Amino acid sequence: MLSLSDIEDARERVESVARRTPLEYSHTFSDMSGAEVHLKLENFQRTGSFKIRGAMNRITTLSEEEKAAGVVTASAGNHAQGVALAASRAGVDSKIVMPEHAPISKVKATRRYGGDVVLYGSDYDDAQKRAHEIEAEEGRTYVHAFDDEYVMAGQGTIGLEIAEDCPELDTVVVPIGGGGLISGISTAIKAKHPDARVIGVQADRASSVATSLEKGEIQALDEVDTIADGIAVRRVGEQTFPVIEERVDEVVTVSDEEIAVALTYLLERSKTLVEGAGAVALAALIFEKFDYDADEVVVPALCGGNIDMNTLTTVVMRGLVETGRYLKIRTELKDRPGSLEKLIEIIAEERANIYAIRHDRTSRKIAMNATEVEVDLEMRGPEHVDTLLESLRDAGYDVEVLD
Repeated sequence: MLSLSDIEDARERVESVARRTPLEYSHTFSDMSGAEVHLKLENFQRTGSFKIRGAMNRITTLSEEEKAAGVVTASAGNHAQGVALAASRAGVDSKIVMPEHAPISKVKATRRYGGDVVLYGSDYDDAQKRAHEIEAEEGRTYVHAFDDEYVMAGQGTIGLEIAEDCPELDTVVVPIGGGGLISGISTAIKAKHPDARVIGVQADRASSVATSLEKGEIQALDEVDTIADGIAVRRVGEQTFPVIEERVDEVVTVSDEEIAVALTYLLERSKTLVEGAGAVALAALIFEKFDYDADEVVVPALCGGNIDMNTLTTVVMRGLVETGRYLKIRTELKDRPGSLEKLIEIIAEERANIYAIRHDRTSRKIAMNATEVEVDLEMRGPEHVDTLLESLRDAGYDVEVLD
């Protein structure tokens, strides 16, 4: 099984490429949670993700014959960039298979780092199948995104940095996709701080590890569907699962809505941009998915910052909705002059700001003498939302809150 010495050896191989990323105390999230929160900002890593660590460790250990034949891998995006950059640095040709719907920003970045990108399939598992076909056809070495001890050891160098930079550590919170990251981090943490807890976090619609631990054996999901595309994996690794069973104290799940809130808070309060997978550890903390004591020293690992701008717009908007900062409502008005003005007067009295109004006389769902109105509003929080809705309903409006 993966050992501390494997990770220490990996650090010597990857330190020429991978940055030592900051560990910063967060006043905002400490106040919000009651714990003493230090953020491991791995989203500041080269390529925007921890994946360069494992990729570099694996590629530098290839034989000269393997390097000459080139490498191939499958990835949702971050591992793709890590392999492309590590291979380019080592003078090795790389072919990267990515899902057809991988974020365009990650596809472009992988090509810029020197990878030959092949788009195939609907998710990581489809892409992996095609990558193994290329491995057989072209004699390349497959660099697994997580189920490889060299990759796991490379990711574990994050754990060494956390242990050294936060000697008072009580709990580290780590995202889980296929398990390579948490296998490496948990091995380093348990070796350096045996009493510290390691909490794993998955998206609830990509919970292969949580399901496997519950069943006592590896379970493959039929499908995954989450905004955290970096951890959208149907099946945990054969090599990573035993490490998780032995060294991870608890695995919890978070919803996409909770991920969106955590991402929005990071952007607004800490001026820190992460992707969905990079926000899950913080989401688990602020939504209290695991027990912790007041003043406990907790380190959420923010392990990816590569988010597509179109996705970011959607996620931030969802985060604003979930925190009561943005509200969409629908109601019916009498189709007569002044009806809309009266509605707007109530909204103005409650100090809500109107983003947009859609006024529709033609909907078949309403009476011939009525009109349907949808209003998008900027709000100040959940209490403000409740007050506005109460005022509208007291005035006789039948108000529907829209998702």
